[in-house]
Amino acid sequence: MRKSHGDCENQTTWLILVGFGELKRLGFLPFSLFLAIYVVTVGGNILIVLAVASSRTLHTPMYFFLCHFSLLEIAYTSNIMPRLLRGFLEGGDSISLASCLMQFYVFASLAAAECLMLSAMSYDRYLAICHPLHYPVLMSTWSCSRLATGAWLSGFLFSAFTLALAAPLSLCPGSRVIDHYFCDFAPVVGLFCGEVWIMWGAGVSISGCLTLGPFLLIVTSYVFILRTVLRIPSGQGRQKAFSTCSSHLSVVGLFYGTLVVVYVAPTDHMPPLLRKAFSVLYTVLTPMVNPIIYSLKNQEVKRALHQLWRRLV
Repeated sequence: MRKSHGDCENQTTWLILVGFGELKRLGFLPFSLFLAIYVVTVGGNILIVLAVASSRTLHTPMYFFLCHFSLLEIAYTSNIMPRLLRGFLEGGDSISLASCLMQFYVFASLAAAECLMLSAMSYDRYLAICHPLHYPVLMSTWSCSRLATGAWLSGFLFSAFTLALAAPLSLCPGSRVIDHYFCDFAPVVGLFCGEVWIMWGAGVSISGCLTLGPFLLIVTSYVFILRTVLRIPSGQGRQKAFSTCSSHLSVVGLFYGTLVVVYVAPTDHMPPLLRKAFSVLYTVLTPMVNPIIYSLKNQEVKRALHQLWRRLV
């Protein structure tokens, strides 16, 4: 007899996340490497938040959004890394179905919120460069708060709709092994039988809107920014105007570039270890690199970090 997803038995079903079992022969080296990356990621993003909070010169809309983006990165990597690290120590990780679905929900929500936050940051740069006289009014504290709140809430609300479509589905009989290191969309959908095409279609449509839509807004914003910058007569003025966007552009390129590699490029015929290695690009490495980009390419953030360090020391 097939049991629905809401049955008690399915709620207590245990799954096996294979993780990087192929690297078990390397001993503690993978664990140490990923632990170091996790510490740098969380520490780097916390430093960005502290630097912005402690420096009055950074109390502007651009750095307000940067703080929210750093908080998203901390939550994003913390949703995956602790369980991945435990898997390195134990050679695999058991996870309940409910926990797996929750991990997928949080992952999808935060990823969508990051896309929306990046588009809000590009909109801020567009107003600052293309409409500087109206910028203080258009990007007021109230407007910034609404954009940031909208990014957080939209990510979690739309992802909840995708997850709700799994409720009437039944778990497929047989293996409960997930050959991945976290509960991504494809492994989660693969657990169910029945009309899974509805969940596939809704998931692809919603994720497409929440990633492609913000990306098109970012591209449009920078088209207008580039047009405005090229009209500035002095080369120094053009460089100064565009320098405020360089960090954001680098983060956007890294974020969307890794998403394209994992979800658009044909990886179905790749070995599982290689597919997981590509997934590491956007779930592990990108959150670590983002604060490094802002601390190295943004002079104001560098000064604020230096001042923060002097206060702490």
